[in-house]
Amino acid sequence: MGTSGSGPLEGVRVADFSRVLAGPYASMMLADFGADVIKVESPAGDDTRSWTPPVDEHGVGTYFSSVNRNKRSVVCDLRTDEGLARAKELALSSDVIIENFRPGVMKKFGLDYETLHALKPDLIYCSITGFGSTAGAHLPGYDLLVQAVGGLMSVTGSLDSEPSKVGVALVDVVTGQNAALGILAALRHKDATGQGQRIDVNLLSSLLAGLVNQASSTLATGEAPQRMGNAH
Repeated sequence: MGTSGSGPLEGVRVADFSRVLAGPYASMMLADFGADVIKVESPAGDDTRSWTPPVDEHGVGTYFSSVNRNKRSVVCDLRTDEGLARAKELALSSDVIIENFRPGVMKKFGLDYETLHALKPDLIYCSITGFGSTAGAHLPGYDLLVQAVGGLMSVTGSLDSEPSKVGVALVDVVTGQNAALGILAALRHKDATGQGQRIDVNLLSSLLAGLVNQASSTLATGEAPQRMGNAH
């Protein structure tokens, strides 16, 4: 996957427990800025490693390579004592943790914010979910589902067509960018105060914020926007 070089985040270590797209996209942005990102994978590897074809010139799935450049990868089987011990050691030696497990999974392994913050008060801990950690936390956080629930599909396509999903997992991308932005702000706070912070980002809130003028017009007029195709 390559390793990060110099940049404004040189010296910052990120333990990335996330997989698929939103979390890896966020950690890749941090790696591009010079952070040392360690991607923690299960023995089976990130799901996207097997999403082939297509593959690149190295035989790596292009989906995986699109969001995992400039990272180092380690295997930790959290179901074993050895793997869990290694994961905890890595977490406590890092400045930032990113995870996108279902709510409660990291707590089961003793890798949740409360447990790690008590041991390392300056830790920055970013959780990415589909619908947050309260109502709806149990729902699967798939980009396609959120595009439908959040209204993006309703404004995509032509007026005489069915609602359509966007051609890429755009909600995951926007959520990853929001996560990276929150982490950068938390790093600034840490520099100023010496204290870490908890960051919660979810796909639905990211999409609703990303509806911008479509959302503001609906709130102002009470009328739902229509699909306009390529018109503007």
